[in-house]
Amino acid sequence: MMPEAKLFAGGPSIKDRLKERMESLGALSVMTGQVFSRAVRPPYDWAGLIFHTESLGVRSLPIALLTATFAGLVISLQFGYFLARFGVQYTVGRVVILTLFRELAPVLTALTVGARIGSGIAAELGSMTVTEQVDAIRALGADPLRKLVVPRVFACLIVLPVLTVFSDVVGLVAGALVVKSQYGISLDQFSQGALDAVLMGDFVSGVIKGAVFGLIIGLVGCFKGLAVEGGTEGVGRATTQTVAITSVTVCLADFFITKITLYF
Repeated sequence: MMPEAKLFAGGPSIKDRLKERMESLGALSVMTGQVFSRAVRPPYDWAGLIFHTESLGVRSLPIALLTATFAGLVISLQFGYFLARFGVQYTVGRVVILTLFRELAPVLTALTVGARIGSGIAAELGSMTVTEQVDAIRALGADPLRKLVVPRVFACLIVLPVLTVFSDVVGLVAGALVVKSQYGISLDQFSQGALDAVLMGDFVSGVIKGAVFGLIIGLVGCFKGLAVEGGTEGVGRATTQTVAITSVTVCLADFFITKITLYF
């Protein structure tokens, strides 16, 4: 048998891979239920929640605002150019605010900040797993989920909606400035058109997306970190898988949330 054939024959089959994915999904679902059951029962780790909210949120603010700035600049420049073809460039504020509030701000924030947060959580918990610190916590009678997972998951649940709101504001300001300099549309005209078009449901839908995305990022990062096997090499795999899984899941969740909130 050719070496290539042996290599191919020795690899896991599609059935085995599918079974492994389904088992991982089931384990993640079980962990999610355990996290919420522990979160609603005292004692509450307020100090851990505040610490992780600061470490995950405040330190992610620069990259979130930078992403929102360039998103606002690009979409304002693009929409202003195309609307100018029809002589309605003064309506660019309406398009920009709806695009930012409903889609770009929550999704781009989740993809950029979520990659940082999720990989960081996976790496931190993965390192604790391979060095047996998680086993030590369990041996001392403490609950690793309550001590390690619950504060991180709920910190993500708080951080992502807040960062989404900041991204909304910064992206809108950046868009207003670029259309003023590029197309001569005054800030009053831009803001008036934006306020006339936007509804509270447009804003709320983006915040809801941010909360769901934050929950996904926190759960996946914690799950992959606690499931690390194979030493430091396994930690590297876990961080890479976390970024890939959260990115795909965020895009998938965005579709379904948009379907649900489209007519708010």
